[in-house]
Amino acid sequence: LKLLRLVVIVGTAGLGLTACREAPDWVRPASETANAKGASVTEDEFGRLANGAVVHVFKLTNTSGIEIRVLDYGGIVLSIMAPDRNGDFGDIVLGYDDLSGYLEETPYFGAIVGRYANRIADGRFILDEVEYELATNDDPNHLHGGVVGYDKVLWTGTVIEGSEGAGVTFSYVSPDGEEGYPGTVSVEFNYFLNNEDELVIDYRAISDAPTPVNLTHHSYFNLSTSGDILGHELMINAHRFTPIDSTGIPTGELVAVAGTPFDFTEPTAIGARIDREDKQLINGIGYDHNFVLARD
Repeated sequence: LKLLRLVVIVGTAGLGLTACREAPDWVRPASETANAKGASVTEDEFGRLANGAVVHVFKLTNTSGIEIRVLDYGGIVLSIMAPDRNGDFGDIVLGYDDLSGYLEETPYFGAIVGRYANRIADGRFILDEVEYELATNDDPNHLHGGVVGYDKVLWTGTVIEGSEGAGVTFSYVSPDGEEGYPGTVSVEFNYFLNNEDELVIDYRAISDAPTPVNLTHHSYFNLSTSGDILGHELMINAHRFTPIDSTGIPTGELVAVAGTPFDFTEPTAIGARIDREDKQLINGIGYDHNFVLARD
């Protein structure tokens, strides 16, 4: 039985700090590592932006035949072709067939989200006694980094090839003042498909000044490749969640999941309780909440 596993191994930010650590072998450039046996990366043109800039698609393939396509526009995971229990391959993430879909719509399919994922209330925050005002692109709040977040910029892609698999590193320098945020932030996202059938996502950010940084990857998975996911069973090792108000902002409470539709401590179909008359399900239009993961 071959299954794709998604592993997010680190998400760090240096706020006004300089820091570095030696990258694992699999995130070093191809020139520094041996070629992967059977794993490969190809690069092709995918489309062009209005200013004429070329958008590239990188195709990662491992020894099992799993294939992942990633764009340097927004660091978007375009598709993941993986086998089911019968060995039949299908695309298990949502996405568009061409660039125009990503330029015209903003569902954040498969994208790198930043400088700050999720919402900032009223598009304002105070840092070191200074108030900063951001775009309210999810009225009345700021969402996923603003009007032009990391999902809407062109990243620099570098191919990764190592003995364990193959991937691509995307880098981007977010200038001071971009979307209203202070500090210049250097960001690096690594997508690595290894020969153990794992997609490993490693990301880091270093800022030259104090600034909020909250990065995430925003793929929508559908393991059946079509239809809805209400029958998918989900388990989350979390005994508490954060309630939200009607605009999606956490109230500051940590509420036990026991006895609520948010209890996924045992494998439960996503659709089993989603239609309940529950204030939090109404506020989130379903599940759009943070879960507090247990440490054990």
